[in-house]
Amino acid sequence: MITGNKGEWSEIYVFLKLLGDGFIIPGDNLSNPLPNQKHPLINITRKEQNHTLLFSIKEEEVLVEGPLGTQSIKRDLFRHHAYQLLEKILYSGKGAFSVPSVERFMHSTGIYTLKAKSSKKTDINLRIHDPRSGTNPEMGFSIKSQLGNPSTLLNAGKTTNFVYEIRNLALIQEELNFLNNISSSSKIMDRLNWVLKKGGQFQPLGPERQSLSDNLQFIDSDLNKIIGELILLYYQGKSSSINELSKILSNHNPLAYSTGSQQNFYDYKIKKFLFEVALGMMPAKPWTGTYDATGGYIIVKEKGELICYHNYDKNQFENYLFNNTRLETASSSRHDFGYIYTEGTKTFLKLNLQIRFIK
Repeated sequence: MITGNKGEWSEIYVFLKLLGDGFIIPGDNLSNPLPNQKHPLINITRKEQNHTLLFSIKEEEVLVEGPLGTQSIKRDLFRHHAYQLLEKILYSGKGAFSVPSVERFMHSTGIYTLKAKSSKKTDINLRIHDPRSGTNPEMGFSIKSQLGNPSTLLNAGKTTNFVYEIRNLALIQEELNFLNNISSSSKIMDRLNWVLKKGGQFQPLGPERQSLSDNLQFIDSDLNKIIGELILLYYQGKSSSINELSKILSNHNPLAYSTGSQQNFYDYKIKKFLFEVALGMMPAKPWTGTYDATGGYIIVKEKGELICYHNYDKNQFENYLFNNTRLETASSSRHDFGYIYTEGTKTFLKLNLQIRFIK
């Protein structure tokens, strides 16, 4: 029996609904569907562990081509099972669950796993008709579901720690012990604000790992500094919204950009960073600019509606990411950050970067 959580079952839900609908609708920068716009679908390729399946969408049926030949399945059956699965996802509690009727239908089409086989960020491969160019490109999309807990855009790890030097304040051992023994739920913010009230300053030195530092510099030479400042504002309790944090950063202008024009340097560079993360940049791997999710994102909204963002509408996609993501605090003990330490005569603090979508 197949079991999975809401996010895992959402991938199958998207697959079934797309085959039943035969189209996907693009979204605006606030995750609303754009009116009167549909991208017709031609087929979906699904890679299982030991075979590949091609689902071609016809007027009333879906042709399924696999290692055992071709079969025809009514599109109404995909719609029916998509609705059935959505009901189960919406009204199930936390944790893993099974949907036997949907599982039987999956098996009848040659699907035996919840997640398609992939080593990249692509969750589903669609061939879409683009009415603007008249072409039928095949695109890989990452699926982000709002049916369960909000998805992460960038997962935390020791590879996403940033280092800060504490300047203008000499801390004695008793003060270090006091700060590191703070155990409140806001302990990291309390430590930062205590240092700032004493006249100390946090100087961002960049990511702890060279791999992330190189990737950020590859995207934009100022990103190491910008993301470091963004994280610092978050842990001071200024905001968690990336959009709002960028506004605060623009007002502080720590990189001393020109303010005489309408160019918002911080918004632009942060959007560029989010876009690269969404389409493939990972902290621990060298980033060359080759996108994994070549199409973009498919968002499953709270009531099961699907919208998409793809490279053809890069500005819309960037604005969506910018307006719908936030920073959050991961486990400080697991990822080794949040405490103050010394090396030689200098004092440091590590803060962590994790980005999650806003529900």
